Amino acid sequence: MQQDFNSLNKLIELGLDFAVRYGLQLLGALVVFVIGLKLALWLGMRTTLLAERKKLDVTLARFFGNVVKIIVLTAVILITLGNFGISIAPLIALAGASAFGATLAIQGPLSNYGAGLAIILSRPFVVGDTIEVKHVSGVVEDITLAATRLRNEDGEEITVPNKSINGEIIVNSRSHRVVETRVTLEQTVDHAAAFAAIKKALSGFEGVMTGPVPQIGIHEFTAFDLVVGVRYWAPSRQYFQTRYAVNTAILEELRSIRILPRV
Repeated sequence: MQQDFNSLNKLIELGLDFAVRYGLQLLGALVVFVIGLKLALWLGMRTTLLAERKKLDVTLARFFGNVVKIIVLTAVILITLGNFGISIAPLIALAGASAFGATLAIQGPLSNYGAGLAIILSRPFVVGDTIEVKHVSGVVEDITLAATRLRNEDGEEITVPNKSINGEIIVNSRSHRVVETRVTLEQTVDHAAAFAAIKKALSGFEGVMTGPVPQIGIHEFTAFDLVVGVRYWAPSRQYFQTRYAVNTAILEELRSIRILPRV
């Protein structure tokens, strides 16, 4: 019992000795780290806002902001470690070796970061564009070094690893997507009147772009019918909503001039 009591006293003495020797140093390092963290976040945000005010692309603005944040945060960590007497020279050497190793491994798990850097710098698409790649499509919401995040019309979030984008064929529709619709009519109908009715239906929708001008024409012939092709540009975020509404309007217009029968 006495031995346990002596051990406890020694432990308390060691704790008090550590607190006296390193307490202020630890507190100072903690304060420096907290202030540095807030400074890194603030500088990163300010850099992003400044880049956006200079009319820089949103993707590049966020990239530069993150770079500044990481640099400042790294400096703060090194200063904090230095306050504890930990030499930063081995850490710098380790960082250099890690960077060299990352370069060698760029075709492996880190290839996403290499592809992300290429996307950010070459800018085949930017935030707000509508792209189709690897059989998925959506509006670009964010581009990071690791992945590109899309959101489709149903609100689903799609995360595509950047290495799956780099080197692939990318269809960039910007803020609008082309809609291609076909209407089958009898060969005996007045096709000019049908074209006019379809054009009238399209003109009633604010979301349908007037430039490029919608295209209406005979797409192909069958044995007994005409296949009329309709092409126009609709907002990417309301693609299917606009398409279905336009189809309904075309149907009603064609019925109103008796080209299609009412049921």
